[in-house]
Amino acid sequence: MDLKQLKPSRKLDAPIYLQLYRRYREAITSGKLRPGDRVPSVRSLASELGLARGTIEVAYQMLAGEGYFTARGAAGTIVSPGVGSLAEPSPVRLAVPAVHSSSRPQIVAGAALPFQLGLPALDAFPRKTWARLAVRSLRSLEAAAMNYPDPAGYEPLRRAIASYLGVSRGIVCSPDQVFVTAGYTGALELVYRTLLQKGDQGWYEDPGYIFARQFLQRAGMRLEPVPVDEEGLDVGIGRQRAARARFVVVTPTHQSPTGAALSLQRRLELLEWARLGGAWIVEDDYDSEFRYQGRPLPALKSLDRDERVLYTGTFSKVLFPGLRLAYLVVPTAQVGKFRDTVNHLSGAGSIMPQAAVASFMEQGHFARHLRKMRTLYKTRHGYLVDALAQTVGKRLQVQPQAGGIHVLATMKGGQKDKAVAAAAQAQGLAVQALSDWRLGKSSQGGLLMGFANFATAEEAMASVRRLEAVLAKH
Repeated sequence: MDLKQLKPSRKLDAPIYLQLYRRYREAITSGKLRPGDRVPSVRSLASELGLARGTIEVAYQMLAGEGYFTARGAAGTIVSPGVGSLAEPSPVRLAVPAVHSSSRPQIVAGAALPFQLGLPALDAFPRKTWARLAVRSLRSLEAAAMNYPDPAGYEPLRRAIASYLGVSRGIVCSPDQVFVTAGYTGALELVYRTLLQKGDQGWYEDPGYIFARQFLQRAGMRLEPVPVDEEGLDVGIGRQRAARARFVVVTPTHQSPTGAALSLQRRLELLEWARLGGAWIVEDDYDSEFRYQGRPLPALKSLDRDERVLYTGTFSKVLFPGLRLAYLVVPTAQVGKFRDTVNHLSGAGSIMPQAAVASFMEQGHFARHLRKMRTLYKTRHGYLVDALAQTVGKRLQVQPQAGGIHVLATMKGGQKDKAVAAAAQAQGLAVQALSDWRLGKSSQGGLLMGFANFATAEEAMASVRRLEAVLAKH
């Protein structure tokens, strides 16, 4: 097998060790490598591909752990003799995915597309530091950590999260209150299975985070759309429409997708409504760390005196989405119920990424990375806003936002945002229509555009000009 075929790409969002693992696995299942074939030593492959030995070691250990490789000591490593009986896995997509013709948001896998939402700056992630920590975590695993993992999450990671939230978000909590989940929807599922029932009514920010809405609707929840304005969720209208709702899912620090911050008065009103009605507030604090001016706003949870707030955060937007790790902080009185629920769920998955994140946080890399990203995103936000103003300023009005990694541009000329978004996606531009993020109807259309992966002003301008061509046709 030509070793050049194994060379990973630093342009992809998947870690280098994971790309190498996948390419070896594909070579074995496709027959390019056969049972008994010898594979290069860690040292020689690292030299050939120009990679760190630790990166190669992680990939080789994963392949050996899954039965693809067999280590024979001084005789080297070979493709396992019994590997021919392994079922061929589904093909792994590492290329740019096909774009859906519908404007309805999709989770985009593979390489980043222009304007893609929810994707941090992959080019700025400290890969070398991450790979070093991942290798060190693998080497230092104790026997206890190799047993079945705690479904509530890796204990050192829960400690690190509790410590970080106390300093950064003003949330006083113990590690026992922290539950690590497989992504944000894993946190929502844990809340649903512990505190809610099918058919319960809840408030939904309108417009609001579409993937939360999709999960809740599929779980059988009845969602009441509550409008959002410059002060965030309109609590008064929520009370008028569904005073006895059982829950609300809210993004108070940086409303998704408008960017508005929930005012202090409305925060207090929301907490009082939950206290009087025994309702639950699910606070989605998805990208509060990325505020361009001043310190991040306090979390709603920091004002909660009656234990009605369930706080969620995710590593997808602050590190990288391939981790599929999020966390949920629950009230002290509910820890027992959540622990009972999580014991019957699959938990957060493999211990290895959790251990790497824990080390990343404990050694201060997480805080440094966030500081770096705040500065970087302020610059890249400027790239996109300037390009839009210069090119399509007569058609789109960018809404002011104090942070985040996307912009919302409302449409001036009465154009249908869904039609424009679908046409843009057909051209490989991952813009999304504001209308798709609404439950109710509105005459105000808009386009949602991510900017985190525009490394230069020229890249942003080139993509905006492609968008301009789409707008001109509609």
